[in-house]
Amino acid sequence: MRTQDTPLRELSSAQAEDTQSRDPSQRIGEMPVFRIREDFPILNRTIRGRELVYLDNAATSQKPLAVLRAVENYYRHSNANVHRALHTLGEEATAGYENGRESIRRFIGAASTREIVFTRGATEAINLVSFSWGRKNLKDGDEILLTEMEHHSNLVPWQLLATEKNCRLRFIPFGKDGVLELDDLGKIWNDRIRLVAMTHVSNVFGTVNDVRRVIDFAHERGVPVLLDGAQSVPHMPVDVQALDCDFMVFSGHKMCSPMGIGVLYGRESLLEEMPPFQGGGDMIRSVWLEKAEWNEIPWKFEAGTPNVEGAVGLSAAVTYLSGLGMENVRDHEGRLTGYALDRLREVPGLTVYGPDYTPDVTQPTRSGVISFNLDGVHPHDAAQYLDREAIAVRAGHHCAHPLMRKLGIAATVRASFYLYNTRREIDRLAETLVQAREFFSDGL
Repeated sequence: MRTQDTPLRELSSAQAEDTQSRDPSQRIGEMPVFRIREDFPILNRTIRGRELVYLDNAATSQKPLAVLRAVENYYRHSNANVHRALHTLGEEATAGYENGRESIRRFIGAASTREIVFTRGATEAINLVSFSWGRKNLKDGDEILLTEMEHHSNLVPWQLLATEKNCRLRFIPFGKDGVLELDDLGKIWNDRIRLVAMTHVSNVFGTVNDVRRVIDFAHERGVPVLLDGAQSVPHMPVDVQALDCDFMVFSGHKMCSPMGIGVLYGRESLLEEMPPFQGGGDMIRSVWLEKAEWNEIPWKFEAGTPNVEGAVGLSAAVTYLSGLGMENVRDHEGRLTGYALDRLREVPGLTVYGPDYTPDVTQPTRSGVISFNLDGVHPHDAAQYLDREAIAVRAGHHCAHPLMRKLGIAATVRASFYLYNTRREIDRLAETLVQAREFFSDGL
């Protein structure tokens, strides 16, 4: 973490020109960012006469026209339940739903669509693994290895399971720089650990964790690994086979799709052995009054009427992202992150939490998530001041109470970037934070 007390620099005329909203040098691959912004209608909104600056992408992303149109087209022309009807609308809806599964398979490099389970989001996907795999495989005295930087969604389900099964949770600590202390992994490990569940990218620090190192270590000892990809899959290339993870979860709404849709990737051999998560229609092959036989995977885990709209929207979203190229998205966000850290260092009295940024965007140490505090200003007050200037950020504990307690703070302000953000928006953030500090200082 860093505290800076140097004055904010004045932009030179060349730099000021470079930060204009239609700067063609800011590109994602061959596409100028200002052209990409035209795909997102909400970014044209003004609030209290000021152009919206949306920097709350770690919470949820905005939606491009391609996604909005795909969802509208589904409801206008093909709305029906899936896997049941033999009529044309039902066949079209089923095709849209299952095509979405294939789109996701390609996007994350899974071997088969049988490994792609639709859920309501990353949270439900983790609960599915906890309920199904965990209750079958864990017993009294077993242990689950997590990290100290987990989102509550990848902590509370394991707490509930540990209480039920009389298991213990162990944790990989992080250091002052927000980086996991993996050199001590051998000291933490013991032969009672049966599962590792960890975040790929921290939603507070922005740390890109060396998950492959942990996966290799765990697999050498016969232990499966679940990755929380909520902050990685939307922002960088992810190949589950290259990572060799056993489970990965992520949410669609953080990657341009509608809310209420998410994905569990699971290794096929593991999913085959897992019991259903919920009972009901479509997850069965045959039912008698006294018993039932389960459907094949992945449908065994998709009870009831699914979120067809969400699957269609998510398919459109990954098609949109694939068209830009996830390497290009990662590189653009990396450049923004480096620029933002430089600008925020110039805000007097501002503390940034998390690791340093390395300019090698192909091997990022941190993502476009920056948590910070202003001396003497409560994070909620800072966020409200920014909102007055139409700058949307997040303030709070970010569903990471244990992490905040270790830092000795109650909350932070968090700015998080995505493919449509620009350097001009970061300039507005930095300049408004200077104004906020002056405003609250005058009030003391």
